[in-house]
Amino acid sequence: MISKVGQIMLYVNNQDEALDFWTEKAGFTVISEENNGQGMRWIEIAPTQDAETSIILHNKEFVAKMSPGLNLGTPSLMFFSENLEQFHADLSNKEVKVGEIVNMPFGRVFNFADIEENYFAVMEKSR
Repeated sequence: MISKVGQIMLYVNNQDEALDFWTEKAGFTVISEENNGQGMRWIEIAPTQDAETSIILHNKEFVAKMSPGLNLGTPSLMFFSENLEQFHADLSNKEVKVGEIVNMPFGRVFNFADIEENYFAVMEKSR
């Protein structure tokens, strides 16, 4: 039986640029970084050090060679924020492409794009 989502694999073209985006612009923290010395490098990031779910930044080209049939598409992720307007403003000030904050039946939400033009959503949610 599954008890929680542990890690989400995000396949990127440039791990260093992706790491910079997620830490410098989106405010994530590096949890761990591993490199097997043979081209396999993975970087675990999360919104906080004690987050239950983390994102692993994998090199898309390397993974494609190792697992040719694997779907390397970007997952559709919904992040939660307790201060949606402030996070929206922070991303905008850091020149991140953001959409307008819109009211949905389930709450206020906006989209943003990473450096590879992958889009993610953020919804206002209190703890």
